[in-house]
Amino acid sequence: MDTATHIVMGFGLAGLATLDPAVAGDPTTFHAIVLGAVAGSVIPDIDTVLKLKNNAAYIRNHRGMTHSLPATLFWPFAISALALVLSPDVNAIHILLWTMLAVSLHVFVDIFNAYGTQAIRPLTSRWIALGTINIFDPFIFSLHLMGFAIWQTVGHPGVTFATIYAILAVYYILRGIQHHQMVQYVRRQLPDLTKVYLSPTMRWTHYHVAAESAERFYVGKLDGKKLVLIDAFEREPINFDNKMIRLASRDKNVRAFLSFSPIYRWSTYERNGHFVIQLTDLRYFSRGMYPFTATVWIGQNMKVQSSFTGWVYSEKKLQKKLVLARSK
Repeated sequence: MDTATHIVMGFGLAGLATLDPAVAGDPTTFHAIVLGAVAGSVIPDIDTVLKLKNNAAYIRNHRGMTHSLPATLFWPFAISALALVLSPDVNAIHILLWTMLAVSLHVFVDIFNAYGTQAIRPLTSRWIALGTINIFDPFIFSLHLMGFAIWQTVGHPGVTFATIYAILAVYYILRGIQHHQMVQYVRRQLPDLTKVYLSPTMRWTHYHVAAESAERFYVGKLDGKKLVLIDAFEREPINFDNKMIRLASRDKNVRAFLSFSPIYRWSTYERNGHFVIQLTDLRYFSRGMYPFTATVWIGQNMKVQSSFTGWVYSEKKLQKKLVLARSK
């Protein structure tokens, strides 16, 4: 989920914690749990600082180790220890339990969008991305804001957010059922498909579609139960026997892209004296283009001169980023 939603979920869990007698009867512990729940709800995304290093490091590691099983256990103990240092009189066990719930909920809800997480690392480094909930879901966010309004006026925060999370549990189940039905619908329309990736939007019945068969890639959108195809490409496996492809595949930006993208097409061409190798993720069609890409410039001397991976929404901006990367 987006950062704002994680934050409101943290406050929502703090409201839910008032059902815990050890919290409701101790204002000091309650205030510590408010801070612990909010911190626990956002701290797995601390790896966002990798953007300051470069896009390759961010793409390869975001929602990786910080969302893994060891981290999900580590963050609550770290936050609870800090709470004890700042306020030794708080109920440490209950802070630990509610903070653990906040961290676990963060990782859990991230599984449901198209980006996904490596939530069961180190058991496997596979990305788990169910693609049933958009990164920002207006219903989830608005329901929390409604809960805060009730909390501040007429309602008990614990009862209020227990009701809200019961509603959200049903909502997640319904969205999962709907997603499954949409996948089956796409498969009926294109019977030769081997893989289907649906990316949810902020509209419940609208999805971006990327799919593949043994011979083709398909890109489209679902508008209700109407499938609209936007592009279709011949599927050509990437040729690692090609010298330039092998060279590009060792580049950090390409390695980051390949570690993350499950469905992409590749192309090679020449421009301004460069060999250009471009890999394009097919899940993120937007504004008439595919913004998530890995692009490599290889010179006549068969050396990588520049490369870039990330989201970029125009060819002009991509060229600028490659020029800047080359100058570094």
